[in-house]
Amino acid sequence: MTHVVTGNCKDCKYTHCVSVCPASAFTEAPNMIYIDPDLCIDCGACIPECPVNAILPEYELSSSEQIWLSLNKVEAKKFPVIVNNKRPLKNEGCINKDKE
Repeated sequence: MTHVVTGNCKDCKYTHCVSVCPASAFTEAPNMIYIDPDLCIDCGACIPECPVNAILPEYELSSSEQIWLSLNKVEAKKFPVIVNNKRPLKNEGCINKDKE
């Protein structure tokens, strides 16, 4: 099993989750982050850290969210690992710009 970053992260890119990940499984794309399923140890430490509820265990993905499982697998390989917090984007598409 793995955890998955979903579309709620898009244009927000909060990074609170990356600093608690013991497996360094997160990668940083320009407008969001992804979890590399080959590195994720399924600990769940990242879930409560996400202020926009963008991280779910694979088994909790709805049918419409299943696409994020494959997107994380593919996209995580394209970008560098991120392990430290950064300022969030909170761009126009961010679902919850006011939370920090």
